[in-house]
Amino acid sequence: MSLIKDLSQAAATAAQTLALLDEKVKNTILVDMARALRAHSDDIIKANLLDLDHAEKADLGAAMIDRLTLTPERIESMAAGIETVASLPDPVGMVREICERPNGLNIQKMRVPLGVVCMIYEARPNVTADAGALCFKSGNAVILRGGKEALHSSKIIASILQNVLQAYQLPPALITVIPDPDRALLLELMQQRDFIDVIIPRGGEGLINFVTDNSKIPVIQHFKGVCHLYVDKDADLDIAMSLLLNGKTQRTGVCNALEGLLVHQDVAAEFLPKVAAQLAAHKVRINVSKNAQQYFEHANVISDDDFGQEYLDLEIAIRQVTDFDHAINHIRRFGSHHTEVICTQNELTATRFQRTVDASVVMVNASSRFSDGSELGLGAEIGIATSKLHAYGPMGLESLTTEKYLVSGVGQVRA
Repeated sequence: MSLIKDLSQAAATAAQTLALLDEKVKNTILVDMARALRAHSDDIIKANLLDLDHAEKADLGAAMIDRLTLTPERIESMAAGIETVASLPDPVGMVREICERPNGLNIQKMRVPLGVVCMIYEARPNVTADAGALCFKSGNAVILRGGKEALHSSKIIASILQNVLQAYQLPPALITVIPDPDRALLLELMQQRDFIDVIIPRGGEGLINFVTDNSKIPVIQHFKGVCHLYVDKDADLDIAMSLLLNGKTQRTGVCNALEGLLVHQDVAAEFLPKVAAQLAAHKVRINVSKNAQQYFEHANVISDDDFGQEYLDLEIAIRQVTDFDHAINHIRRFGSHHTEVICTQNELTATRFQRTVDASVVMVNASSRFSDGSELGLGAEIGIATSKLHAYGPMGLESLTTEKYLVSGVGQVRA
């Protein structure tokens, strides 16, 4: 057999060892994984420096290098995320009652693992730890195919986690890293439907489309994050400014950063000059609709077709809207179903926004930067699904399981 088929089959076999593993044992192993990451922080950073050196020589963009970079603080965050996963209830085996049929059949549903999860990602070495922990706790094996940009970092993180698994007599194939980023191997990986149950790609739009178009295995899509803040006519403008600056400038190269600002015309004259000053102070490049041009000295005026960009940089698109419906229509056309935010003190407007907007996370008076598994109480996340089957939004433990029916009777037969 080929390398890819061997690794895929080994992962499927390894997944079976988790079926009856006690939750306390899983939690103990996860805590040891977190401890091991901390203990090998220096080794991880050394491997990461090799990736960063290659990234600089390849002239990768600032957003990708930011995602690629590991620091002691980010390694600590990975370890803490694993510990949080260990502290969460194990969804596997949870049973919920459905009904008792007139013929006496008792119907229940029980949460079960998906089986083998394949992650395909680019310059995100933290995915290796997050996916490894989440899949292990939820009873799944995981195959990790990172891009060449993060290969050294991903391999050492995986080897650290694998060493912990082996210390508990568990197969290292529960967390498998594809050691060669060759695209031919990626194509072969996406054909292994006998062994892999779902593929989750994380990265640029090109990667997502490539996987979706070529995979014979179901794909949960994690598309780009074109996130908007809508400042309503009833907004607290101090809060609105805080949400804007945090969402746009705190960290730019992430999918939950703000890429668009919509401002109701009734507050535009008061709010947008302040926006111009604050964004200029933070060196944010501004693209603006013609009807808001008057508030900005050095903005780039753009047409309708130029909205909807994921900048992943100190850059934003701003539009003055006539009313609530205008804002909703803009989001419907240019949003990416990731995260949308409204700033308003009107509860009815807030409720209408949350019910109307089609996004995986819809926020009221809170920064888009909270659209993250750890910030929403999931521990780590395996990604943010922007398609609706079978998950929508940040994917934690429960999203890595499905349900099967349990039917119990006393000998009933169908007439």
